[in-house]
Amino acid sequence: MPLPTTYLSDSPTPVVEGAIASGWNPVCHITYNRDAWVKLLQPPSEYGFDEAKLLCQESPDTWVAWVPEHGEVVLDKSQFYC
Repeated sequence: MPLPTTYLSDSPTPVVEGAIASGWNPVCHITYNRDAWVKLLQPPSEYGFDEAKLLCQESPDTWVAWVPEHGEVVLDKSQFYC
């Protein structure tokens, strides 16, 4: 006797489908704070850590940060995440 099969709907809702079709791109609005540790997408050097401590915001898109075993760097928001 075969077991009953349950299918889950993998299709998004019509609202989401419409947003995707219209070219809507979700944007992450993470608020970073001074002294926060962030994970680097790519370490600044072969021997540098893959985490950095945010020191101060230099511009809307960049932060001055400290990376252990490397030193001070300027990071674009696209180079790290929480």
